[in-house]
Amino acid sequence: MRTARCLCGSVEIEAFGTPITSVVCYCDSCQKGSRQIEALTNAVPILGPDGGTDYILYRKDRIKYSKGAELLKGYKIEEKSTTSRVVATCCSSAMVMRFDDAKHWVPMYRARFQGDMPPLQWRICTKFKPENAGVPTDIPSSTMYPAGFMWKLLTSKISMLFSR
Repeated sequence: MRTARCLCGSVEIEAFGTPITSVVCYCDSCQKGSRQIEALTNAVPILGPDGGTDYILYRKDRIKYSKGAELLKGYKIEEKSTTSRVVATCCSSAMVMRFDDAKHWVPMYRARFQGDMPPLQWRICTKFKPENAGVPTDIPSSTMYPAGFMWKLLTSKISMLFSR
């Protein structure tokens, strides 16, 4: 089990089992959403210097809001968006993303975890990176979604269906 905590410790989200994957996303939506959160009072940076946002993805059924769930607030970058970036209102800490559609995974902001962390596996959607940003070459990068990333999402969905 890993626990994601807001900066002041008032919100905790437990994540059980092995994560689906751990990525850095450069898509326009993640960049805009990260800037939106960073503009909140007392928020700390979550957007990397290269324009990426770090996430650990877990299946929805492996997440438990264990403390301070009432302090969580979702922010959408557009009213009709199906994606909310969820922030702990006590200290403006980015915690997770929620989807209004049928996605079976929850991207959790990597910065909210401490201790033993899964290694980053991919840099995704790099075609959206800021113009002058250099993307590190320490892990595989893809202009959109690599086949291995999509395979992990698919197999986690199948696994989730059979675990009920």
